Amino acid sequence: MPKSRIRKKADYTPPPSSKQAANIKLSSRGWVAPVMLALFLIGLAWIVVFYVTDGSLPIDALGNWNIVVGFGFIAAGFGVSTQWK
Repeated sequence: MPKSRIRKKADYTPPPSSKQAANIKLSSRGWVAPVMLALFLIGLAWIVVFYVTDGSLPIDALGNWNIVVGFGFIAAGFGVSTQWK
């Protein structure tokens, strides 16, 4: 009966020291979440104000395009959310 091959163990690599761990820093983008939420809320508020005031606010001259502006803010919020890590 043939002998089976001996498997070679992986070499031990020690965990990084605290000095090396300090050099490895995750990039934080702390501005993303507040800006994203602000854009969502501005867009929602724009649409709600438009409906509550029967179209006289926020910008009367835009008419029903105020809905597009509100959804534009919301879409911008989703665009900003792609920067979140």
